[in-house]
Amino acid sequence: MNNKIQPVTPRDTVEVNLPDGGVLSGPRGATAGEFLQADPGAGPAPLVAAIVNGDLRELTFPIKMDASLAPVSMSDADGARVYRRSLTFLLETAFVALFPEAVLIIDHSISSGGYYCHVNGRPVLNRSELQRLEAEMKRLVDANLPFLRREIPVAEAIVYFEKENYPDKVSLLRHRRKPYVTLYSIGEHMDYHHGYMVPSTGYLKWLALNPADSGFTLRYPRRRAPTTIAPIEDYPKLMATFHQYGQWLERLGIDNVGALNDAIEGGRSREIILVSEALHEQNITDIARQIAHRRREARIVLISGPSSSGKTTFSRRLAIQLLALGLSPFALELDSYFVDREKTPLDEKGQFNFEALEALDLNQLGGHLTRLIAGETVTLPRYDFKVGRQVTGDAVQLTPDQIIILEGIHGLDPRLLPGSLSGRAFRIYGAALTQLNLDRHNRVSTADTRLIRRIVRDARERGYTAQQTISRWESVRRGEELYIFPYQENADVMFNSALVYEMSALQPLAEPLLRQVPRGTPEFIEAKRLLAFLEWFLPVDTDLIPDNSILREFIGGSILQDFKIWKA
Repeated sequence: MNNKIQPVTPRDTVEVNLPDGGVLSGPRGATAGEFLQADPGAGPAPLVAAIVNGDLRELTFPIKMDASLAPVSMSDADGARVYRRSLTFLLETAFVALFPEAVLIIDHSISSGGYYCHVNGRPVLNRSELQRLEAEMKRLVDANLPFLRREIPVAEAIVYFEKENYPDKVSLLRHRRKPYVTLYSIGEHMDYHHGYMVPSTGYLKWLALNPADSGFTLRYPRRRAPTTIAPIEDYPKLMATFHQYGQWLERLGIDNVGALNDAIEGGRSREIILVSEALHEQNITDIARQIAHRRREARIVLISGPSSSGKTTFSRRLAIQLLALGLSPFALELDSYFVDREKTPLDEKGQFNFEALEALDLNQLGGHLTRLIAGETVTLPRYDFKVGRQVTGDAVQLTPDQIIILEGIHGLDPRLLPGSLSGRAFRIYGAALTQLNLDRHNRVSTADTRLIRRIVRDARERGYTAQQTISRWESVRRGEELYIFPYQENADVMFNSALVYEMSALQPLAEPLLRQVPRGTPEFIEAKRLLAFLEWFLPVDTDLIPDNSILREFIGGSILQDFKIWKA
């Protein structure tokens, strides 16, 4: 018998192990936030949450046994979500206090850091009212009121939201799988919010409200500058695209996930899918007609957009519509114009940066496009990725009725084409700009929509695990922030590839993939968050989805998979 092992009285203290190897000791039951405040290695960005034994936790989480502990700041993806979610609850609390007769809707995000919001039940807030609302939010911040958290049975929550006249939240909760729901309160105001919160209003020091179109924008800091509100940018085309999608939802009679679930449960799945797909086809047809109308001066169609936006299927459906209008599309591959490997720029880690614009031979591309439009024969390059060099490709001569289609992340960057070709291009921005939110205060992230699409497609086409796809996502998002989003307003038109029913179709495919992400890995936290999000959706039968749908690019079975845009 090992006489070194013996019963002891439990210590009054616990130890936490920090990521840098440091160890802190403190009272048993002290919160994660209290331990992290004593961490000398904490970074400059404000802390808003913690990772305890591999799980994301609020700073108020009590540490009752020895544990591993890592800080989560506003510079982290999870921390940014915690801050923004808490900020929307602060806005909601202030709004209810000042305008109890009206309905606040948190609508969609904007690229410069903020959420577009609008109000129902009263006129648009004027500048004076918006200033009052911002002042009330800042008063609550100065008061440093706690965010109180409690779990209650779903049935009790439904009764509460019926009493408070929140039919969207009632409808959502009626389909909830779990028997409980977590509610938060600030003072007397209580609501449900999908995810964790900061401990108190005093954490929410960085905010602003700005008038915008027929509503206003709630501003928050971006991750790269977590204590700064960036200058607001105009985004009229993006706004118009979101408004168009909102009109589509009105036609369907579905403006939140609860209403979608009600429709699915009521046997309307086929109708929802067919009308959603018809609206897509209508939009693509309209874009093709605009190109045809400008075909004499605009011979180049540039298509850009973030990852998993369905650009491949969109390009092929657009090509079909152009053919139907008597125009012959020619696909030019931007990847063929990569510079030789040793000339490729390096990123901050010293790795080849193939996403940088400087990775392309722009002089060669511009010269070839000019000659192709002029009807000259051009010997195109083909890039050999194994040796990192261009090799000789096909000799091509275009006819006067041919439209060049060029798809790539730099399609909207004005530096891509020489000035002589600037007026010869028709620019399209494609993105999944969902406006179907869980309810009026809990929005669905467009990035989450694309990530779930990508997880399903990567597993089916490339054999990647969900963990592998999630691990690459941060790098993908960084490239989008640098090379795509800053130029989205340069588009002549925007195509919204979001489909109102898609999360219901992706849910049964994504859930088993996400459940395989190992606990304890960095990707597990993200998988757990996405699983909690997908639980809100009732599934639809994927056999009802047309074989030319954008969604088929991700779930499989696309009739366009082997369709090739014409080449000369």
